[in-house]
Amino acid sequence: MNFPVEAMADLPEEHKASFLQQLEHMQVRDSLRLYNALVERCFKDCVSDFRSKNLAKDEEKCVQKCCEKFMNVSARTGMRFQEFFTEMEKQAAEAAKQASKKR
Repeated sequence: MNFPVEAMADLPEEHKASFLQQLEHMQVRDSLRLYNALVERCFKDCVSDFRSKNLAKDEEKCVQKCCEKFMNVSARTGMRFQEFFTEMEKQAAEAAKQASKKR
């Protein structure tokens, strides 16, 4: 979701910095969650032989396909959420515009 930068224009600098730091922290946390979910899912689905420290060829291929699929689905989901929130922002702006006309 796009955060309207003008919404922060009136905030004091220390609040802006705090907000941006929290936002960055949330992004890092979400990235780590995504990575951990990816590792767990692909490991469970693909790795079955524990006799060697290396992956077998079929396991390696499975992990590669699993990672690609997971990342593609995550990217597509992110795009859909972005489209959804953009539409919501447009509707909210239109509703605010209509409300201001009625006054």
